[in-house]
This record gives sequence, structure tokens and C-alpha cells, in this order.
Amino acid sequence: MAMFTKDTVDKPDLKTNAPAEAALSIIAFGMKVHGDIDTNGVIKIEGSVEGTIRGARQVLVGRQGEIKGDVNAREVVVGGRIEGTITASERVEIQGTSGVSGDIYTKSIVVLEGGRINGAVRMDEAGRAIGTAPRTEPKPMPVAVVR
Repeated sequence: MAMFTKDTVDKPDLKTNAPAEAALSIIAFGMKVHGDIDTNGVIKIEGSVEGTIRGARQVLVGRQGEIKGDVNAREVVVGGRIEGTITASERVEIQGTSGVSGDIYTKSIVVLEGGRINGAVRMDEAGRAIGTAPRTEPKPMPVAVVR
């Protein structure tokens, strides 16, 4: 009987066999991934990905990172380049070093000075469900520009 020990290791969820906390995955600089990525955790892209990223809690694209494909996540932070549609149910951040060629669907967006978007930005107060079309034409929302 261990009275003073505490189990600090995350135990997997017995129903889904998934870890209690989603993992961080890193595509390092110089690494190229060809194919779709499905994850429920955080993924950081410093290399390049050709394919769709689905289901992520957060997608972080570093300054040297590049994605050629669609991104579907809860939150997307872009410091590099994305060629494809971004669908974020919560938030998109376009940093000053980034460029996006494609449409953006999100509830909230931040565009830092120097960030470039070549595509339409659609915002819906309820957030767009991942993989579904907007039900109505979204009303214009303010965009924050930080200097």
C-alpha cells in the first residue's frame, strides 16, 4: 500500500485508448511530408507539408514552414506560407512574416502588419463547423491590425 505516492503519468482514456492530453507533433525544418495528416493535438510545421491537415487542436506554421493543402483546426497560427483553405472553428492569427493564398473561414482573426492574405475571409459568430458550408452569408466583423 503506497500512501504517499501520487500517479503523475497521464493515463490513456480506456474508451478511446487515446492519451489524456493530446501530443505535440513537429515537422522539422528540412522535412517534407506528402499526404494527409489527421490529429487531435498540436502540430508545429517548420518544414513542408503537401496534403490536408484535419482535426488538430492547434496548427502552428513557423517562419520557414509551408503547407500546400487545406487546414482544418480549432486554431491556426501562420508565420510561414499556406496555399489552401484555412478553416478554424475558433481563431486564425496571420503573423507579419506570413502569406496565405486561399480562403479563410473562422470566428476570430488577427492579422499583424506585414501579413498577406490572397483570398476571401469569411467570419461567422458561431464559427464554421469543420467540413461544412456556412448556413447564411456571414456579416462583416472587425479585423484587428496590431503594429
